[in-house]
Formats: sequence, structure tokens, C-alpha cells
Amino acid sequence: MSLATFAAHPTAVTLKDPYVLHGRQLRSGIRLEDTSRYSHDIWVLTPARLKAHEHSMILNFPTLPQRFHPSAKRLFYALLSLEAPDGEDPPGISTIRGKFTEIKRFLKWLDRRWPPERNELSELSPRDLDDYRKYLLARFPNSQAQRERSRAPLRLFWRWRRHLGEDALRFDPLHLDGWGESRPTKSRENDTARLPEDVLGPLLIWALRFIDDFAPDILEADRQWHEARADRPARNSAHTSVGARLEKLLGEYVAVGRPLPGYKGEPSLFHLAGILGCDRTSADRHRHLIDAAATVVGVTEAAFVEDVRGRLDEKPWIESITTDHTTADSLARVARHLQAACYIVIAFLSGMRDSEVKHIRRGCLEIKCDEDGRPYRWKLHSLAFKGEEDVAGVPATWTVNAAVARAVKVLEQLQPPAQRHLFGRLLHGSGSHKGTNDALGNNATNTHLNEFAAFVNRLCTNHARTDTIAAGPGQPLRLRTSHFRRTLAWFIARRPGGVIAGAIQYRHHSIQMFEGYAGTSDSGFRAEVESEQAIARGEVYMEMIEAHQHLDLAGPSAEEAARRLKDFGERAQFQGQVALDKHRLKRIMKRHDPAVYPGEYITCVNDSAKALCEKARGGNSEGLPSHGGCMPLACRNVALTAENVAAWQREIARIDKRLASRPTLAPRLRQRLQHRRAEVVEFLTDNGQEAVPA
Repeated sequence: MSLATFAAHPTAVTLKDPYVLHGRQLRSGIRLEDTSRYSHDIWVLTPARLKAHEHSMILNFPTLPQRFHPSAKRLFYALLSLEAPDGEDPPGISTIRGKFTEIKRFLKWLDRRWPPERNELSELSPRDLDDYRKYLLARFPNSQAQRERSRAPLRLFWRWRRHLGEDALRFDPLHLDGWGESRPTKSRENDTARLPEDVLGPLLIWALRFIDDFAPDILEADRQWHEARADRPARNSAHTSVGARLEKLLGEYVAVGRPLPGYKGEPSLFHLAGILGCDRTSADRHRHLIDAAATVVGVTEAAFVEDVRGRLDEKPWIESITTDHTTADSLARVARHLQAACYIVIAFLSGMRDSEVKHIRRGCLEIKCDEDGRPYRWKLHSLAFKGEEDVAGVPATWTVNAAVARAVKVLEQLQPPAQRHLFGRLLHGSGSHKGTNDALGNNATNTHLNEFAAFVNRLCTNHARTDTIAAGPGQPLRLRTSHFRRTLAWFIARRPGGVIAGAIQYRHHSIQMFEGYAGTSDSGFRAEVESEQAIARGEVYMEMIEAHQHLDLAGPSAEEAARRLKDFGERAQFQGQVALDKHRLKRIMKRHDPAVYPGEYITCVNDSAKALCEKARGGNSEGLPSHGGCMPLACRNVALTAENVAAWQREIARIDKRLASRPTLAPRLRQRLQHRRAEVVEFLTDNGQEAVPA
């Protein structure tokens, strides 16, 4: 039923009170009959929020002026469940909620302006909207973006007019003078800041330290906490021995002068019963023994784990893990820090988006082992959303490494068995039951990341360490979930290895990223990496040109490389200055990339017609060189920089060292090394270079 019908027959809303989410896909397990109806004052949108980490949302119509309730309901019902205008997709739930905020701002302004008898929005005039434009200009003089966000939703009353009856606008506000302010076109480049290396290094190391060294203490405290909360029967059937065992335990505390574990200043029966393996009632029968010992040695404010096993600089990393959630060393806090550490490792070492990380579930890890049972590949299963047709996400797989696998296993132990989502809210602490979403939201995770960094910095202070997680002198540290994927793209593009040849371990990890992530969904990750690579190459080009190194190249493609780089340098010149601005450099690379690819042993001057790697791949290369399949001693696309020549000379020196080693090498291996040395020497000699540095 369209809302034009509602306008013609007002009683239809009462007689046929539709469910406002009938046009939306609902979360698994939610029945349409349990969702909001048109007549309700508050429409709950949460059943149509399909991602596990998305928080609850409502449309609260009583917050709008009473006379505009019917108009607002018609519009938002249309946005939620009716057919979108031609050429448009249905708006997302969070988008609709954002529009509600701005529509409310406008209707409250209009309520102050119009006389009480006017209530049909079709009566809005161009002058009304122009006055509202002026109001926004005065209200937000320094924020053009906010003014645009406030104006844009009013066009919905025009674009969705076929569903709005008498509440449809009779003109398109876009054609009003000044309604669409001119502003520079926003760059499509991902402007998310990456984490600097002096932040990422300590952050990742501390996260791994939590997972590998501190997690056992936190998980033991978690186990004891869960056991203490369960009113279980005695595990030891010898009830008569509880008193004797308790007396012995208390004697040990008194002998060393250690305070009894407590909670809010009183002896903790939970904790003592857990040590004895009995229930609280059995321990409470001997309360006089406990009180007597407490009089002698006192009681801690709160404690769960006192025998801390994890070490930092050969000392316990924390004195104890307590149940007092107001302290920095409480179970609630250190468990959140452990969860944040797992997030850091998984997000950075997988390249997953926040929404993809949040949909990791128990049992998501797949491990492949060799015939001897040694693991050699780890795969992580979750859901991908961006670029997918199914708004509820599609199954996707990421190939990860052992560190990510360890993080997942820790999370599976940290979460109770009934919790499927590994990044669900933990049960410890006073805020454990807040929210209805299955996984933590983005804002909550951002908060936990920064709390983790602050806790690490306190540990550094307490242990006189210098490896703090800091942004720099006078600069606040603000970690966000979006940093990790962006930073990984930067590292893959710029660090030795990456997707080019180099350090084998990092190169292998980069292959995993592309195999497991870029090939899984239309994620844009490959584009991000290629963008960073292009900028990195552009910076290398500019350094070579400034130092005139492009004129001193050797090799069969030296002249071609010099010509291409000379042309690139001329295009990059601007009023006599070399343009090193990142955005301008990226534009130049996009339009005039000289296709010169610096490497450790050679500089590839790519010409697909001559490339031997292209022929080996059968022409299926997208015009890019294959550094993994490079045949530098034979290919005509090779140019040599001074650094390339030095790399070959080091290769000869390594071969000479192996040939001179004792015991003597096997004949076949010795012959292969000698043949390799001869090839390299001939290659350098033919290109006018010395095989051994002078």
C-alpha cells in the first residue's frame, strides 16, 4: 500500500496498521510480527540492523512537533519499506536515522515559524526554504559540510513525492539559488591516516605480549571468576575435611603475612572456596577461622589471581588481578585490554575491515597441517560486506599467520561458550549487559584501543621501560579501528618484500594478504596497496631525478629508462620547483607513470612486448611486471642503478664464500654455484660493470 492511499483515506493507517520494516531484511531469528507498526510512537529499527556490531536505533516521533507527526511518518515509512524512486537504491538504516535528526531540526524550526493551523508540508514555499538556508548559515557559519547535511534531507519530500500525497514538495529545492553551495570536489583517495612506525611497533609488540605472555593470568582469573559466580555443589565430597584444609590454608597466609583475598574490604568466600574446591556455604561454616586470620593479616580490597605467572623484565607484570572493577588491575579492565590486543593483531595482520573482524565467530579458524602434523597455513572465516550485493554479508576467507591464530584461540577461551561472536561484550564489570548488539560497536572498540595504550604506558612507567605507545611530544594518541587496514596497505607497498621481491618472510606474508583478502571480495584492498606503491615509486623517481641518477644507468634498457624519467621529471616541474606534494604526485603517476619499477637487483623498465615474465604468464598480466617470475640475466627490460650493481657484487661475494667453505661442497652443488657465478659476472661485464667492487 502506498502512502498516497493513506493520504486519501486517513483511516487506512488505523484499519491497516502495517509493520514499518516489512520491506527490510530482518536479523536472523526476528519475526516481523514482533517489530514496530505504523501507529507506534517509537519505531525500533534494530531488527533491520544486520551487522552484529551495529548498535540499536529508533525513530522517536514524540520528539517532533505534534502537528508534523503524520508528515514525518509518511516520509520515513516510505524510506523504510516502499519502492525507491527510479535510479535510487533504498537508503540504509543508519542513513535513515541520520536523516531523521536533520528533519527534526527543520520541523522544529518550521514549528516556530508557521501559524498553528498550518501543517501540510506541500505548502512550503521557496521563500521558506531560503529562510531556512539563511538560518543554517547563521547557525553553522564555519561548517559548510554540516549545512549541506542539514539541507539535503529536505529534498526527500520532493524525490519521494509519489508516496507522500499532500506532504510532497511541489518544487525541487536543488534549483533554488544558493541551496547547493559550491565546494571543491572531494578527493576519492583514502585519506585515513596510517599509524607511524614508532607507534605501530610498540603497539603490535605489546599486543603480542598480552596474547603470548599475559593471557594465561587473565584467563585463569576469568576461569576463577566464572566458577565463583556459579553456586556449585562441593567438588570434594569430604565435607568434614573443609575445616582442616581451610585452617591449613589460612595458616599459610598468616605464616607469610599475606592479606586474605577480599571483596570490598571483606574476606572473599568465593575466592577461598575456589581454592579449597568447595562451595561458599561450606566455607562460611568456618567463618570464625576466616575472621581470626583476617584480624592478623588483614584483607585485600579485591583479589582473584595473586600468583601472577606472566613476567615483564623478570618481575610479575601485575601485582594481582582483582574483582574491584574501579581499579586499573581489575579483571574487567585487563580482560578488555586482552580483547583489544587480539583486535590489534587480527586487524593489522589480516587487512580485515572492522565489520569483518567483528563477525569472527567461535570455530572460525581453519588450520592446515603437513603430513607430520605441523601447521603451515591458517585461514580465518568471517563475513564481508563492502561491495557485496547481500546487505547481510557473504562468507569470506582470509589467509592469516600464526599470530592471528593465537589471538583467535585466546578469544575463544575468553568468551563464555554460549557467546558465538568473539568480539562480543565481555561479562565482567558493571557495564557488561549494556547494548543489544552481538558484537562491540566501532566507538566502543576505539575506546578500548586507547584504554589499552594508556594501560601499557602505565606498565612502562611502573617498570621503568621506554617502549611506550605514544604519538610524539605534545601530540595526543587517538587510535581508531580504521588505522590498521590503511597501515598494512602502506607497509606492503613500501617495505622490502611487500608484493615485490625482498625479505622472504614479509614477502610471504604479503602474498597471503593478496591471496586471502583481495581475492575474497570487492574490497578495494589491492587498489589501496597499488596506490601506495605508485606514490612510493614516484618518490623514488623524484629522488633519482634530483640526484641525476637516471643519467647514470646501465643495462639494455638504460636509455629508455633515462628518457622516461626525464619526461616524468619535466611533467613534475612546477615553476622551477620539483613537486613532491603527495596528492599532485599521485595524479601525475596516474596519468604519466613511466612504468619503471625499482628493485633490489634490477630496475625493470617495463615493456610487455619484450618482458620474459609476460611471455611465461601467457600474456595474462594486466600490463604489470612479475617480479617473482623475473629473469634479469636474460630480459631486455633491465636497467641497473649503482645500488643494483652493488647487490649483484654482494651476490658474487656470497657465492665465493660458499665455494671456499669447508667441508667441500658436493660436486653437483659446487657446479651449480660456479655456473651461477659465471652468469652473473658475464651479465655485469656485458653491461660495462665490474664484477668485484674496486
